[in-house]
Amino acid sequence: MIPSVKLSSAGVAFSGASLRSKSALVPSVSSIKPSKFAACSLRPLYLAPLDGPRTALLKPRKQLLEFQCAASAADDKESKAEVVPVRSEAAQKLKISIYFATWWALNVIFNIYNKKVLNAFPYPWLTSTLSLACGSIMMLFSWATRLVEAPKTDLDFWKVLFPVAVAHTIGHVAATVSMSKVAVSFTHIIKSAEPAFSVLVSRFILGESFPMPVYLSLLPIIGGCGLAAATELNFNMVGFMGAMISNLAFVFRNIFSKRGMKGKSVSGMNYYACLSIMSLVILTPFAIAMEGPQMWAAGWQKALAEVGPNVLWWIGAQSVFYHLYNQVSYMSLDEISPLTFSIGNTMKRISVIVSSIIIFHTPVRPVNALGAAIAIFGTFLYSQAKQ
Repeated sequence: MIPSVKLSSAGVAFSGASLRSKSALVPSVSSIKPSKFAACSLRPLYLAPLDGPRTALLKPRKQLLEFQCAASAADDKESKAEVVPVRSEAAQKLKISIYFATWWALNVIFNIYNKKVLNAFPYPWLTSTLSLACGSIMMLFSWATRLVEAPKTDLDFWKVLFPVAVAHTIGHVAATVSMSKVAVSFTHIIKSAEPAFSVLVSRFILGESFPMPVYLSLLPIIGGCGLAAATELNFNMVGFMGAMISNLAFVFRNIFSKRGMKGKSVSGMNYYACLSIMSLVILTPFAIAMEGPQMWAAGWQKALAEVGPNVLWWIGAQSVFYHLYNQVSYMSLDEISPLTFSIGNTMKRISVIVSSIIIFHTPVRPVNALGAAIAIFGTFLYSQAKQ
């Protein structure tokens, strides 16, 4: 509805031609009593007289002039907001597809080289330390050369990051220990049970509740992992427990990260870089205590004798690709929803399991493959149920 304003004119008479010269006689809108007028517009107003039978019946000096208030279509700075270009849906889908393809490819490459290193040089604590050291050096160089803008952090940021880094360090080392004892495919089958740990920790420690479909989705996850573990040809308890501890640690990492990083304006790339640096500081003394330089020197001589200088390339490759795949995964969180990320993580495990079985010629029995398929399908159901 267009509001109308009735103004009392004291002998105001004008035509369209003399409107501009007589406009001084028109009372200002600010002088109108609030009880008789209320109007709000983000555009400039123009006043136009309305011709009607009422105006002809009234005396000239007491004539009521009715003005129509309408928004002007003229260009003005207030009415024209800055137009922000919106990316097309196709471009956004293409960007997400590139993120996922890069994430999966880098993860597959890392797992292949990581397993090659652990077969020739079975020291998971040092291998984990080198992975974090490589990523830390890469990011420090990027900040120093301004290839990447350094994050603005304070002491509170590092305090909040500390429990996240502790959980990340434990999860990283435990997963590496697992892959040093069992096949890559088996480690990732067990790690697909991470949603079950997430629900159990959130329910019994944090007191959170979930809808029934979420609990039901855990049944195929737990059952599939149990079937795969029971039928694994090269089962190893240390490898199995390493994968389970990794699941639990990464669940706490995610919980600490969500609680502590709210309101922190740090990009995904820089956040993971800071996480790697702090994890490296935490892990280094423990790696020296658990294995030590003497064991590393003896193992290095043995690896060079059996494999040759290629082991050096393998260590460098697994360290670089470990940082890159984690960095891309954290960067993708800036662009996609947690649900989409969860689905992508499930598909990533499928690609790692299949590629590792092909490359390392891992013997798989049909019942073992069935258990893996059930567990991964349960993970997919879990991601849908949490939507």
